[in-house]
Amino acid sequence: MDLVLDQIELYSRITLRGRNVTDDEFLRFCAEHEDLRVESNADGEVELMPGTGPETGDRNAEIAYQLRAWTKRDLRGVSFDSSTLFVLPSGARRSPDASWIAKDRIAALPPEQRGHFWHLVPEFVIELRSPGDRLPELRAKLAEWLANGTQLGWLIDPAERSVIVFRAGLRAGDDAPEILMNPATIEGEGPVLGFSLDLTEIWHPRR
Repeated sequence: MDLVLDQIELYSRITLRGRNVTDDEFLRFCAEHEDLRVESNADGEVELMPGTGPETGDRNAEIAYQLRAWTKRDLRGVSFDSSTLFVLPSGARRSPDASWIAKDRIAALPPEQRGHFWHLVPEFVIELRSPGDRLPELRAKLAEWLANGTQLGWLIDPAERSVIVFRAGLRAGDDAPEILMNPATIEGEGPVLGFSLDLTEIWHPRR
């Protein structure tokens, strides 16, 4: 893959600009950079992100654990952790920190799309802000998810102890997303009605 380094900054995203790449080329590139999280935007620009620190990793694991436990009881869908990458209709390749897809949509995937990356947008996504993340970029990422078909998204910010709720139909500059300050729990709705995320260990990670 012929890519040129555009910028590099400690604890921030690194954008590599180059030609659009196929899923197979992207997979090989990911394998060459196993210590980084790799995504690409709708313009085909590859984005490298540093690995998370222990506290963020602990929080990520707790969120994925709670969503998986509920999913196994609910039986309507499948949950995924932060290592799962999806190809959006826009062409972007994104990995939410946690996500959920209904089983009937997975069953409808054509065989040729059941390879390394699913061309399928989760109905529900969670993004967790880590110390190096810029809030405007994360808000834009949630807006991107909804613009591509996600119905519900939560942006969890441990630094502010806030959850920003993005719902389908939200229009930039029109309806503002709901902001919850220091909630003890947050209740699912729409596709994940019945899910409840206990935020106690997100605000106070284990030591």
